[in-house]
Amino acid sequence: MVAPTSVASTTGLAADGRGLNALKLQAGHADPSARRAALAQASRQLESLFMRELLKSMRESSKQLNADSGGEGGLATDLFDQQMSVQMAGQPGGLASMIERELSRQVGASHAASVPASAGLAKSTFSFAGAAPAASSGGREDFVQQHRAAAERVAQASGIPAAFMLGQAGHETGWGKSAIRTADGGNSYNLFGIKATGGWDGKVAAVTTTEYVDGAPRKVVAKFRAYDSYEESFRDYARLITENPRYEKALAKVNSVQGWAAELQRAGYATDPDYASKLSRAIRSTMAVAGTSMGTQA
Repeated sequence: MVAPTSVASTTGLAADGRGLNALKLQAGHADPSARRAALAQASRQLESLFMRELLKSMRESSKQLNADSGGEGGLATDLFDQQMSVQMAGQPGGLASMIERELSRQVGASHAASVPASAGLAKSTFSFAGAAPAASSGGREDFVQQHRAAAERVAQASGIPAAFMLGQAGHETGWGKSAIRTADGGNSYNLFGIKATGGWDGKVAAVTTTEYVDGAPRKVVAKFRAYDSYEESFRDYARLITENPRYEKALAKVNSVQGWAAELQRAGYATDPDYASKLSRAIRSTMAVAGTSMGTQA
């Protein structure tokens, strides 16, 4: 989705992350007053980006997986959300002051270590723009970088966007913190929670998991597929999605994050009634971490 830039030109706030680059450079300026001004402006922009993501999530939740929506938001809606996020940014009691304090701390540490301040600001930009938890240094950013190469190789062969696979793998494993283990404690390399059904004759890992029955969560013991590598897990996932007819409608939505997630849920990929909403947020946060939309719409 190409984000309009008119809001940024009239308010001085960025409609997307690109407008922060100049402020990152200004934040490293030796003059304290110039640095403070740049940090204040950057903080307002980051809050604006955060609020825009929050508005997207709220709209997504309110749609209740409307089959007619297809996941695409109109240009007018996108412009309205941009304007709203700009108007809310910098208000008393908002996030901007907290963000400014954190950025000031990062910039101060960067100067003490003779490291360009833009390095710390870049990381904060991705975290806030993706509405990711602040304490994610060993979380989703590391997870995405660890698996990005494998996901992109599988994406070229399958046509499934790498961001979609990375976001879903992150959601299923808690960004690597809740990996499925084999009986002896070994790594199953199963990133997508694919069960050992459908004639699977490979290795198996039996674990306790949460299933939703009539909308209520229940703990059950289930058998999951186990692999020899993470890339094998990506390839098996892509094979499942592209070869099983039940996911045909999902494959027709590879240009839409919400459309893809909604069709996976409708096809029965997971029993969680809120799966599509959670998956959409995970994919968008992956895009924020990777610094690219990867050719898809929200």
